[in-house]
Amino acid sequence: MQEQRGFDHTELEQKWQDRWTDAGVYHVPDDAEDPTYVLGMYPYPSGQLHMGHVRNYTITDAYARYRRMCGDSVLHPMGWDAFGLPAENAAKERDTDPATWTFDCIETMKGQMESMGFGYDWEREVTTCTPEYYRWNQWLFARFHEEGLVERRDAEVNWCPSCETVLADEQVEGEAELCWRCDTPVETRELSQWFLKITEYADELVDDIDRLEGWPDSVRGMQRNWIGRQYGTRLPFQIGSHGTVEAFTTRADTAFGATFFALAPDHPITQELVETDEAVREFVEHEADPEGDEPNGVETALAATNPVTGEEIPVYVADFVLSGVGTGALMGVPAHDTRDHAFATKMGIDIVPVVAPASEGEGDAPEAPDVSEAAYTDDGVLVNSGAYDGLDSETARERITEGTEGAEEATQYRLRDWGISRQRYWGTPIPVVHCDDCGPVVVPEDDLPVELPAFINTTGNPLDAAEEWKATTCPECGSEATRETDTMDTFVDSSWYFLRYVSPDLDTAPFDRERANDWMPVDRYVGGIEHAVMHLLYSRFFTKVLADHEGLDHREPFTNLLAQGMVQLEGEAMSKSKGNVVSPQAIVSEYGADTARLFTMEAAQPERDFDWTDQGVQSAYAFLQRLHETVESFDAAAADGARDAVAEYVDSEIDATVAVAREDYETLTFNTALRETRELVGLLRNYREYADAVHGETFERGLRVAVRLLAPVTPHLCEELWAALGEDGFVAEAPFPEPADDTADHERERRLVENTRGDVRQIIDVAGIEDPERIEVVVAPAWKHRALDIAVESDAPNVISELMQEASIREQGDAAAAYGQDLQDERQSLSPALTPDRERETLERAAWLLEREFGADVRVTRGEDASDDLAGKARPGRPAIQID
Repeated sequence: MQEQRGFDHTELEQKWQDRWTDAGVYHVPDDAEDPTYVLGMYPYPSGQLHMGHVRNYTITDAYARYRRMCGDSVLHPMGWDAFGLPAENAAKERDTDPATWTFDCIETMKGQMESMGFGYDWEREVTTCTPEYYRWNQWLFARFHEEGLVERRDAEVNWCPSCETVLADEQVEGEAELCWRCDTPVETRELSQWFLKITEYADELVDDIDRLEGWPDSVRGMQRNWIGRQYGTRLPFQIGSHGTVEAFTTRADTAFGATFFALAPDHPITQELVETDEAVREFVEHEADPEGDEPNGVETALAATNPVTGEEIPVYVADFVLSGVGTGALMGVPAHDTRDHAFATKMGIDIVPVVAPASEGEGDAPEAPDVSEAAYTDDGVLVNSGAYDGLDSETARERITEGTEGAEEATQYRLRDWGISRQRYWGTPIPVVHCDDCGPVVVPEDDLPVELPAFINTTGNPLDAAEEWKATTCPECGSEATRETDTMDTFVDSSWYFLRYVSPDLDTAPFDRERANDWMPVDRYVGGIEHAVMHLLYSRFFTKVLADHEGLDHREPFTNLLAQGMVQLEGEAMSKSKGNVVSPQAIVSEYGADTARLFTMEAAQPERDFDWTDQGVQSAYAFLQRLHETVESFDAAAADGARDAVAEYVDSEIDATVAVAREDYETLTFNTALRETRELVGLLRNYREYADAVHGETFERGLRVAVRLLAPVTPHLCEELWAALGEDGFVAEAPFPEPADDTADHERERRLVENTRGDVRQIIDVAGIEDPERIEVVVAPAWKHRALDIAVESDAPNVISELMQEASIREQGDAAAAYGQDLQDERQSLSPALTPDRERETLERAAWLLEREFGADVRVTRGEDASDDLAGKARPGRPAIQID
């Protein structure tokens, strides 16, 4: 157990949490003017927070607190993604019901969040498994249906035999096609399903990705790839008595190189062949493996007529052709497609090159590439292509499409409509009744919500066993009818929850339109990258539909997105199955919430993974103890030191720290802001120990700045220290610090001081000087500074001639020539330096740091006043050093 020093974090943190609650510090009134909307992806209530939660929610909490201190109204809500199969499974295992399990988990996790000091407006809390929320899922389903964006149809679906439910394409993971929840291999079944027609928005969804400038490139790329828009050509191939089969290709320029035609194992023609062709049946039923390491197939007795060439090519059934992609059929061009090349090589099919690299010499004919070992996949110039020879690939694609009967330009998408039907209990009931006379009928708005019945612990879908609940009457004709027993995919819940926060108690609509138009979009959204092609894509879809049909002014839900990295232990993601989970509550109990928050924010940039270490936690705890001691021990009455060069240096460092921290908080790079603040606290402690008496105004300003800079990350201790400094009100509502002076040159000043200190250390170390008595720091003479300025600004090929046009430089003779050559050699890396006077003043203010570190007298000298030897070694930004 960590020895308690300085302050009791348990008592202190509870005190300030209670005071924040009593004062309503984090509540946002409904009449707030366009508040800054900060949101972390709401959690599934599993029962315990993990370190990933702590990191995610500390990021959003720190940013929300920072913006509040900058004077913004801040909307920072929290809720619960409370439906889902895990709760249902947990209830079955424990012989309880999902609602009891879920609300117990919510109570536990909410208590943990409060103990972490997260500043949420709990008055806006939403819980998706309550009828007050899922009523609006059902209302939205009805509106989508009314607008023609809902369809019920028989379809082949992904089926998880373990979860006993349908999965969307996005919920099938990896090449092995495993269930995203339980890692069970996914099967294919044909069922009647409800679909949301997201494909109606495919073009807008992909086109608007370029407008998401505040999103990570990786997420934008994942969405673009998932939508998978391709422009190409549909070519009609004739297959005997089976008629026309279209194949989509993005490379119509390679049509003369098509040496086979391939069908998917579940293509309708293939299914006919299964009945009559034993080899096809054997392949389809026993050998086809779409996830295999290499393509496989079987030749049929059929031939396809190439519409471009008029020639017949053999038809194969191949397992790399997928019915859900394109038309379930393709023309195989092995010379110009890597996968087709591998298949042709295995099956002994001809490989004919028809696109060649452009010739380098003018008038030279292109030479067909050698494709015996690998396909040539680039664009080029057509060869072996009849009348199209000599055309570049792009032109050839256009001409072949125009010149081939039945061919037409086409756009293909990987994206499929979103199947939302789930065969499980713990979800939103789909608001439909099935009538023998009227068919499927959407439940009227006045009859919403369709509430879940009592849970029945049974195999399969418990709603199928709820006979009394299923029996109802048709809203249209009044006849006996049966309720739909499928529930909605829980991603429906999360596709609009961010809108519910603006008006969580509204009972006439899912959200207040006027307020949503004022408060949306979310300014800062933080969550895991694993949601890039599910939650984030679906949220964009819902937002666009609501903009089209419900008067929402915004077509994108999230302006800035941060995909935070994982918290790992010894290089592996924490998980219960691996037994490497660190409990947030154990850390809070031993070290305090502020320590946990500080360590997770200091360890790395938010988007990067980092390793949890006990040393890192202890370092954060020790720093907070030092900060507490530094503030508590400050005696304003005894701080009567002069405002000398040392105090001026401390003041300048305070300003520099503020400037850096403000910029870093704005970009969520908390680790660098915190490092700067740590260094400021260390500087204040050094100043206190160096000076006989510190300058009170400077030192106290430094403390007030440090406390406010840390307040977004370590809010409890900083409230305590803010009060200790005699301030009224909450530091949570205090203004974030601003520099008192111009900090434009401070980066150069800091670099100058740090480089000089580093050079002194190196000289002492290399020379083996054990007890230096005197350190002389020589600033470069003014003529060298002038020479550097000229070299930085000059565009001349040789800067030396320009330098020699300056009399003050030319009169330095050989020294000027030598320095000029150095500048010429280093031109690509040159950057402006401080003026010689500013350099000397900066070093004089910082001399006390060298005196304290090395116990030596320190003198800063102008180059003009130093020996020729030292002045000759000194350069702008890199003074010469003499140690005795």
